[in-house]
Amino acid sequence: MGRMFVVEKWVDSVVKVERHSKRVLILKVVLDDGLLNVLTVYAPHSGKLEEEKECFWNELFHLVNCIPQNEIVVLMGDMNGHV
Repeated sequence: MGRMFVVEKWVDSVVKVERHSKRVLILKVVLDDGLLNVLTVYAPHSGKLEEEKECFWNELFHLVNCIPQNEIVVLMGDMNGHV
């Protein structure tokens, strides 16, 4: 399960926290000039079935594509060598 810690001075700027699955968590923060989306992810490791890996990557690509282009996206986590 992914976790994020937010420094205290930014806590009031957090407008949304969404867990999309056990592998993807999105934190949305208001900045002076827009919105920041921080996605923390944990990709299936090499021992998992290809179907599970493909499902994860499809979900991640869909989530990123649904974020408006004028918002900032930061993707972080354990992606097991995939970028």
